[in-house]
Amino acid sequence: MHQKLLPSVLLCFAFILIQCKTTQQKKIAYHSPTLKILEISPNSFVHISYLETESFGKVACNGLVYLNNREAVIIDTPINEEVSLELIKWVAEQKLSDVTAVVTTHFHADCLAGLAAFHKLGIPSFGHNQTLQMAAKKGFTPPQIGFDETMELTVGESTIVNRYFGEAHTKDNIVCYVPQEQLLFGGCMVKSLKAGKGNLEDANVLAWPQTITEIQKAYPSVKTVIPGHGSVGGIALLTYTKSLFSTTE
Repeated sequence: MHQKLLPSVLLCFAFILIQCKTTQQKKIAYHSPTLKILEISPNSFVHISYLETESFGKVACNGLVYLNNREAVIIDTPINEEVSLELIKWVAEQKLSDVTAVVTTHFHADCLAGLAAFHKLGIPSFGHNQTLQMAAKKGFTPPQIGFDETMELTVGESTIVNRYFGEAHTKDNIVCYVPQEQLLFGGCMVKSLKAGKGNLEDANVLAWPQTITEIQKAYPSVKTVIPGHGSVGGIALLTYTKSLFSTTE
């Protein structure tokens, strides 16, 4: 009886060890009432700020800081200029790095409402050409430099690949991939495990599953996936998101 139980016990123990290791990898690097920064790896950090919404209440919004050789690129701004300056200050003082660019993954406020803070410091901003147009139409400060399909940014001795795969959460949403880390920042088109469908005001729910499929084809070896909201995970987040929007209700 005890011998039969042993493999199950060992498997359970191994799962706990894996979970503990994952938690350790996401240790808190910085925390204030307005900003939290989680370390994913020595070079990759998730920044989290908090947006007050009418429909969903206070929402934690994810972005990425990627560092390499004293340079940093930020993916999606915190939710306003003040918190954006707080993040830039942390990068400069704690990581001794210069922010060389900021990328916005779509035109909603949780991605670009802090852009003016970057522009005032002379930090260039990038986004899909549709994002430039849609942000300006909404009265937001738009990114300065646009692209249509793919744009690579150099960060120290590494790169970030910013790429448009199609409509999903919005018409203009892109993803950002760091090959050196096998890390994908999916933004709001990628959902955390067990999350609901979220804000669909500007979504194309019919195109969403196919867009995720194209991302899976392009990056089959991805190890870390960061959603726009909720917990960081692995490639299972893409599978979950695809299944969430493949179901009819």
